[in-house]
Amino acid sequence: MIEVVTNLVPSGPHRGESIEDLRSRLAERQALLTERSAEHARMQSDLAAFRIRYRQEVGLLHEELDELERAIAQAELGELSKVVPEDTGDAPTAAAGETDLPPRYTSDAVRRLFRDVAKTIHPDLASDEQTRDRRHTLMVEANRAYALGDEERLRWILEAWERSPEAVQGSDLEAMRLRLVRRIAEIEEQLHVCASELAAMQASALWQLKAMVDAASANGKDLVRDMVRRLQRDITAARNRLDAMLWNP
Repeated sequence: MIEVVTNLVPSGPHRGESIEDLRSRLAERQALLTERSAEHARMQSDLAAFRIRYRQEVGLLHEELDELERAIAQAELGELSKVVPEDTGDAPTAAAGETDLPPRYTSDAVRRLFRDVAKTIHPDLASDEQTRDRRHTLMVEANRAYALGDEERLRWILEAWERSPEAVQGSDLEAMRLRLVRRIAEIEEQLHVCASELAAMQASALWQLKAMVDAASANGKDLVRDMVRRLQRDITAARNRLDAMLWNP
C-alpha cells in the first residue's frame, strides 16, 4: 500500500533567507509535489481499475439479487393483500410548491464584484503565458460563480489572485523574493490538499475492499471470485423461491 504523509508542516519562509535559499526550497517543495501528484494519479488509476472489475464481476450480480428480492417482496405483498382489506384512504400530498427550489438571482453586489474580478484578473492583462493560463483558470471560475450568483466564491477568487505570486509587480529583489515566498506557500497548500485527498481515498470503503483483495491475492486467494460464487448461489436460491411463489398449477 502507498504510504501517505498527512502531517506536512509548512516550511515558513524566514525573513533572513536569500533569493537562492528560497529558490532552493521552492525546487524541493515542487519536487515533493510532483511525487505526491504521481502517487495520487497512480492510486486513482488503481482504484478506477478495481471499481470497473468489481462492477463487472460483483456489482451486476448484486443488482440481479436485489431485483429478485424486490420481486419476492412484491409477490409476498400480493399474497398479503388477499387477506388484508385494502386501505382506501387518500395518501397525504405535499403542499403546492413545497418541493420547489427557490430561484437564484444575480444581485447588484454580485455584478459589481464580478466587474472588479474581471478588471483585476482578465487574461488580456497577462504579461506572459504562464500568468495568462493562471488568469484564464480563475476567469473561468469567476464566470461560473457569476452565473450561480455566488458572491462568496467571487470574493474568494479575487482574494486568491491578490495572494498569488503573479499579482506581485516589479522586478526588484524584494518583488522577486515576495513572488518566491508566495509560490512556496501555494505549493505547501497544494501538498496539504493532495495529502488530504490521498488519505481520504485510502479511508474509502472501496479502497479498503481493494486492499483486502490485494492482500488475499498475495496469499493465493481470490476474494472477488469467492464473492461471485456466493452471489451466484444466493441468486439461484432467490430465483427458485420466486418461481415457487409464482407457480400456479
